[in-house]
Amino acid sequence: MLVWLADFLAQYFSIFSVFQYLTLRAILGVLTALLISLLVGPVMIRKLSYYQIGQAVRDDGPESHFSKAGTPTMGGALILVAIAVSTLLWADLTNRYVLITLGVTLLFGAIGWVDDWRKVVERNPKGLPARWKYFWQSVFGFGAAVVLFKTAHLPQETTLIVPFFKDVTLALGVGFVLLTYFVIVGGSNAVNLTDGLDGLAIMPTVMVGGALAVFAYLSGHVKFAEYLHIPYLPGTGELVIFLGALVGAGLGFLWFNTYPAQVFMGDVGALALGAALGVVAVIVRQELVFFVMGGVFVMETVSVILQVASYKLTGRRIFRMAPLHHHFELKGWPEPRVIVRFWVITVVLVLIGLATLKIR
Repeated sequence: MLVWLADFLAQYFSIFSVFQYLTLRAILGVLTALLISLLVGPVMIRKLSYYQIGQAVRDDGPESHFSKAGTPTMGGALILVAIAVSTLLWADLTNRYVLITLGVTLLFGAIGWVDDWRKVVERNPKGLPARWKYFWQSVFGFGAAVVLFKTAHLPQETTLIVPFFKDVTLALGVGFVLLTYFVIVGGSNAVNLTDGLDGLAIMPTVMVGGALAVFAYLSGHVKFAEYLHIPYLPGTGELVIFLGALVGAGLGFLWFNTYPAQVFMGDVGALALGAALGVVAVIVRQELVFFVMGGVFVMETVSVILQVASYKLTGRRIFRMAPLHHHFELKGWPEPRVIVRFWVITVVLVLIGLATLKIR
């Protein structure tokens, strides 16, 4: 929005031309989202507390979590507001990638909002039934996949890129739609499963989002893309604004969500952020690298799948409790230790993902 105003003013005052620089707008996007989070956060927490919109805690969970009952939740709405406002202010709103990504984020956030509302306001412990949650995730995920496929102009927009290899690619054709669907919906649920400890999900989300911003910027720059042997994807650079807003909003939320948390993200934030990372990974053609960088999300998801499969097939549990972070808690790890160690793992995985840019 402000890009258009800057374009107009640049005709009369050359200083406004500086807002055409992607890096400057990305920085402003980060700071804007961060400022919104920090300013609105305390007000939101007070309102959530006043209306008793608090977290329910599982009876079969770790005993250390019982004291968290009643902590304000649905704080992910703050993240989404900060991302949306910052993106609308600083991004080029004619860019289809920005519109698709923002749309997917808000739609998945709406699913989470309904689920949270039913749980904490209507006091329905089941929230949005799983079948309906998955149905709407599928509708929005498949819809985004079809839109990306139908609006693709270049072959590389629907080609699978294999990391660490310079010339190993796979033309997906309509298989692109299926892959995109799984990445978006899978990413959404993976972040949601990870969101079980104070700050556990948001910091890896910020780190992976920041790394994807690097991929988006380089993929959208013809010279960098050619030098690094990655697909040149015109327009993806504008996603740096969205991802910068995600990073800023995430850091602002972490200010209140760090242990011991003053507010929880809820499904409204977790489902949206996972879908956002997934759709960006697809757009910049780095799905496989996304699975590496988001290894913590993958581990948490796989632990649940293995636990359920093992119990149904053999009657035994592999882990003391799933997702994986609860297993380590029940082994005696203090919550902050689990959180920070998972953060450290994410740092390493993100660095490995970024290394694929050069090791080809």
